[in-house]
Amino acid sequence: MKLPVRLAALTAALLVSAACAPQTSGTTSSDRDDRTGTLRVWLFQEVGNAPKEKVVDTVVAAFEKAHPDTEVDVEYIPVETRAQRVKAAFNDPGSAPDVMEFGNTDTAGHVRDGGLLDVTEEFTAWDEAEDTDPTARQSVAVDGKVYGAPLYVGVRALYYRTDVFDALGLDVPRTMDELAATARAVRAARPGLYGLVVGGAYTYGALPFVWAHGGDLATGRDGSYVSAIDSPAARKGIEAYTSLFGDDNCPAAKCAGMGGNDTVTAFAAGKAAMAIGGDFSHAAVEAGAVKGKYAVVPLPGVRAGSIAPAFAGGNNVGVLRSTSHRTLAVDLMKRLASKETQSGLFDAMGFLPTFADVRQRAAAKEPFVKPFVETLAAGTKFVPASPAWSRIDSSQVLPTMFQEVVSGRKSVAAAAGDAAAKMDDAFGSAG
Repeated sequence: MKLPVRLAALTAALLVSAACAPQTSGTTSSDRDDRTGTLRVWLFQEVGNAPKEKVVDTVVAAFEKAHPDTEVDVEYIPVETRAQRVKAAFNDPGSAPDVMEFGNTDTAGHVRDGGLLDVTEEFTAWDEAEDTDPTARQSVAVDGKVYGAPLYVGVRALYYRTDVFDALGLDVPRTMDELAATARAVRAARPGLYGLVVGGAYTYGALPFVWAHGGDLATGRDGSYVSAIDSPAARKGIEAYTSLFGDDNCPAAKCAGMGGNDTVTAFAAGKAAMAIGGDFSHAAVEAGAVKGKYAVVPLPGVRAGSIAPAFAGGNNVGVLRSTSHRTLAVDLMKRLASKETQSGLFDAMGFLPTFADVRQRAAAKEPFVKPFVETLAAGTKFVPASPAWSRIDSSQVLPTMFQEVVSGRKSVAAAAGDAAAKMDDAFGSAG
């Protein structure tokens, strides 16, 4: 099963973002290529990180065996603070890692900032690269050059407690309206549970509501982007999502500050009847109190039988231009993103592989993959492929908008208007 390919749109967007990208050469900024020493690696810390660490430890052991007199120092950094850490690393190469994991939405911004190494030659020559999903390949490409290797793809769907639904005689919701009604029915019957646990800082859990109502984040204009988050359709989606914050479902005092990991943690701990979680959340849920008492279906859209568009997420791994170990770092990058490693990460964490052949085998092997594959097939969405997105994301523009509405400080229209102005400022600055 391949991701729906919107290559024309993505390519055009990437070309726009590349207009502001610095010219990078094939060499590292340090002009060194040491073949011994210590390589530093930054990877993202997951909910329930131990399985990921086990897979990575295997990769590191094989790498160190293949390269005598080398050591690999892996640090797992919180996703929420990645922007500050990466910015500091770009400004101070002495503290920077050689290899790092980054979100696929961060690629254009990292290239603009001159932080990522152009690995086009090595990626093209890599025999496994030919099986990379086309959309995943686009996530590491800017202006025809490659700045990393895709690590996994990810989409979100609806996790729900089968035991709670059976006990209360509830049907699985088929529309977003039914989703909200079901969440409130659970909360009324079980006041100790969140009906649907939501988070004011959970951008990618909220965006399907915007997209399902016909809204969007931005539209292309004159070689750049203009925010669309304050359009009437987008405001309907914002209202639908923020209406879920309240004592009748997920109290704002507790839920407004939650991010995606927080909501998954709450569901896994048995504190919620439903949650919007990714295929990558599977391991954490399986390790929690709800093991054997839940199921997953695609997040419903506005109309019965429809699936809400999900964010086509995922992470990449790349080499920093400041590395003094270019050859070693590129080899480690490929090992971390290899078919063998991605297969291991799927088994350990549920991360969907970016290689089409590996993903097909994974789907055949594990039934839990089905709702996520269905979500992929229904059509996914992506953020504007602009270096401005890194600024928008790190500045918490959308979480601030949601939280302003949830807290009652601003109306949907006012909060969306302010968010749109901030986005337009970022797009304008990016060119």
